[in-house]
Amino acid sequence: MKDYGVTPEADSVSIRIARALEDLYVRYAFTDNHVTLKFQPGTYTFAPSESICRDYYISNHDQVVHHAVALAINGWQNLTIDGGGSLFLCKGRMLPMAITKSWDITIKNLSIDFLHPHISQVTIVANDENGMRFRPSEEVQWKIGKEGRFTAYGEGWESTYPSGIAFQGDTHHIVPQTSDLWCDMRGCIDQGNGEILAPNWKDDLLPAGTVVALRGWWRPAPAIVLDDNDRITFRNVNVHYAEGMGLVAQRCTDIHLNGFNVCLRKGTGRYFTTQADATHFVQCKGEIRVENGLYEGMMDDAINIHGVYLRVRERINDHTLLCNFEHEQAYGYDWGNVGDEVSFIRSATMDQLSGTNFIERIEKVSPKQFRITLKNAVPAEVDTLEGYGIENLTWTPSVIFRKCLVRNNRARGALFSSPKYTLCEKNVFDHTSGTAILLCGDCNGWYESGACRNLIIRKNKFINSLTNMFQFTNAVISIYPEIPHLEEAKTYFHGGNEGAILIEKNKFVTFDHPLIYAKSVDGLTIRNNKVTYNHDFEPFHWNQQSLLFEHCTRVNAQQFPEKGQ
Repeated sequence: MKDYGVTPEADSVSIRIARALEDLYVRYAFTDNHVTLKFQPGTYTFAPSESICRDYYISNHDQVVHHAVALAINGWQNLTIDGGGSLFLCKGRMLPMAITKSWDITIKNLSIDFLHPHISQVTIVANDENGMRFRPSEEVQWKIGKEGRFTAYGEGWESTYPSGIAFQGDTHHIVPQTSDLWCDMRGCIDQGNGEILAPNWKDDLLPAGTVVALRGWWRPAPAIVLDDNDRITFRNVNVHYAEGMGLVAQRCTDIHLNGFNVCLRKGTGRYFTTQADATHFVQCKGEIRVENGLYEGMMDDAINIHGVYLRVRERINDHTLLCNFEHEQAYGYDWGNVGDEVSFIRSATMDQLSGTNFIERIEKVSPKQFRITLKNAVPAEVDTLEGYGIENLTWTPSVIFRKCLVRNNRARGALFSSPKYTLCEKNVFDHTSGTAILLCGDCNGWYESGACRNLIIRKNKFINSLTNMFQFTNAVISIYPEIPHLEEAKTYFHGGNEGAILIEKNKFVTFDHPLIYAKSVDGLTIRNNKVTYNHDFEPFHWNQQSLLFEHCTRVNAQQFPEKGQ
């Protein structure tokens, strides 16, 4: 890449890379040659004002369509990006990497970070009747803004903070029973020595030495977005920060991550990484394989795999429907193709209607709406008053999540929502502050689809998970589809056959009692698991049963052999 003026010392690196890609595309993109772009080792700096601009709809993010992009790959085949161990360092608000409509792409040996993260890390210096006195980390640029609010800023942005996540200063574990903090930053006083007094911020659970990641809820872009690609591989890639997720893949086939890490960068002193999930896969198919990853300090899950329910908004005739994306952070991308197999679900009970259908025609009416014509007549009960969703069964992946370490993160560990074969094995979930593994399904709020029908969870280790309460956190392993009227349900959401979900040979090390919770499952086997209890934290969870089931059938569950520590 140095032949194209792309060096660590160069300015306008994004524009230089774009010009190089344009030149190489003409020469190689339509041949069978495999092209490798090699970067010299070093730090490459990207700024919004010196970058290319591209438009993307990115699932599970706030829909800021126009993005300043550091590296954009579109329409390529047989391409490798070898960062040579380099750091891609972004300023302001940016989308560091986008890969679209490409296939057989490999990204390796690089790291992504931001000079001034939009999350601001502070350390509690004193907590007494005068309020909270804290010191921002050295990389935080700050001022006292309107209403005396502590305000952080960077190139083209500034933020005040309504909430935060508290970490123990010595262990990096999230402080138990704190969940999402409310941080009242009105009336802050600059103490003149690098410290700020927040007289209205009161919280007895935050002693001096606690590290707080102050955060908002805005997530304009991930570190990496993949859209409409086939066969994408990441090896030895680190994401140290993004204002959204680490990696989002939507409408992709066959994604392999090996040594893809969302992790702390040495020397920064940070306790946090991404604003949301480490990795997130939406409406993908083929195989998703994630191995040998480190996921720590995220403000959400390590991995989340799901489809998308469209809500039926109008029944035009017995074969044609108007259907909408419903969640405000998920729309704009393609949802289905002619020939795709689909099914219907009743939102209130999550009962799936018998039989499937096939798309004969699909037309995008707007970024949020499709007109879908189906081969067979739509079931008579599907109407707009009661509420029904349509799921695309073709765009569902098989999943392998193996030999990964998930630790010290907010919310949950791993979320699986696919009817195809899913294996979660030999991972370590170390102080995930919420549920370690979640099987969900929701046609009412998130509209994330995918009943698990062939899932194995085995040989994993869970260390002091569930120290805080977030959504869906009923046990260390929580099978929790969102069902508003469970008492009316006629079927079961997850499973569908004997032993559809197998949980075996796992080790739980914990201070509390809820280990496995399951709701609306047909075919659950739990066997040969072990638990060791300790006194690291005070038990607090409302659920004090190691195994708790609601509306389940064909359950074969062995009790856990217990031992103290």
